[in-house]
Amino acid sequence: MGLPVASVQQALLEWYRKNRRDLPWRRTDDPYRIWLSEVMLQQTRVDTAISYYERFIERFPTLHDLAAADLDEVLALWAGLGYYNRARNLHAAVREVAAAYSGRVPAEPEAFGALPGVGPYTTAAVLSIAYGKPLPAVDGNVQRVLARLCGVSEPVDRASGRRAVQDAAAALVPDDAPGDWNQALMELGALVCRPASPNCSACPLRAWCRAAEDGTADVLPVVQGRTAVRPVERLVAGIVADNALLFVQRPSEGLLAGMWELPALEAAPGTWPSPLARERALRGLLHELGVRVQGTLRFCGRTEHRFSHVEWRMWVYRCDAQGPPPAGLRAVALDRVLALPTATGIKKTLRLAVQQMG
Repeated sequence: MGLPVASVQQALLEWYRKNRRDLPWRRTDDPYRIWLSEVMLQQTRVDTAISYYERFIERFPTLHDLAAADLDEVLALWAGLGYYNRARNLHAAVREVAAAYSGRVPAEPEAFGALPGVGPYTTAAVLSIAYGKPLPAVDGNVQRVLARLCGVSEPVDRASGRRAVQDAAAALVPDDAPGDWNQALMELGALVCRPASPNCSACPLRAWCRAAEDGTADVLPVVQGRTAVRPVERLVAGIVADNALLFVQRPSEGLLAGMWELPALEAAPGTWPSPLARERALRGLLHELGVRVQGTLRFCGRTEHRFSHVEWRMWVYRCDAQGPPPAGLRAVALDRVLALPTATGIKKTLRLAVQQMG
């Protein structure tokens, strides 16, 4: 690697201890709370995660509190944070810890890494911060910092590039302060070694950075291929029965697994090229659900929502149903619909469906 390891460690740790942000999960050595923060911070901005973390800790101050909670309550507190499998896996994992380890988060990498939803990064981050285990934690920020520091020119989303970054991380992590070190690398990536316009002049590692020396900070790390966002068209039905909206439950696996939403059809762009085609398709869906429509379908509007790999393009309609709700549909009173804890993409359709109902 060719870096003066001790000098690099000292420079970055001194910078971190002077410049680190005062974040709520940095004020504790409780492995459960550190674990919770790491799960929330995956795919989530720090400023967004803070309020969710504080609400979770207020409601579930200990691992046993979270383990004893119903999953529905956990998902309700998680609503809006996205990537709901994180919450499901965390809930399953803390229940396993409560049952198998008497509520003590295991300090052994093999045991902790075997829990639901816990991968190599989470294992290294939690155990280094909570227990002082000298494990290198490589997230997106760390990957970027080390690719630039070591001049890794191979794509970091391919085996050779990942291995080069991981080898550098393993060589640099100190035995005496691994938690601070891992957080320091993350903090450097968040505050200084940013994806665009890195502030090299303020970097404590500039003296040893290959990218700064070569002028390649703006092009590193190299990413060979990113997953394209797939557009999906959705026809959404706001079915009103006895002053309530009818909901269906999404499949137990996949996007927004197990969440309740308005009945919908999905298809590739262009499947329904006209209002008539959309209404015909929706009437077919309503017939399959056993809903007897009273009157016409009324168009409420269009909305869109983008996930990491899918973009929903949605037309929302409403209609009135005759008779009681068919089996398998859940009725929610109109005055409670907008208060439901649910995903943002679903919430957008609820607003459109409700806003014209007076």
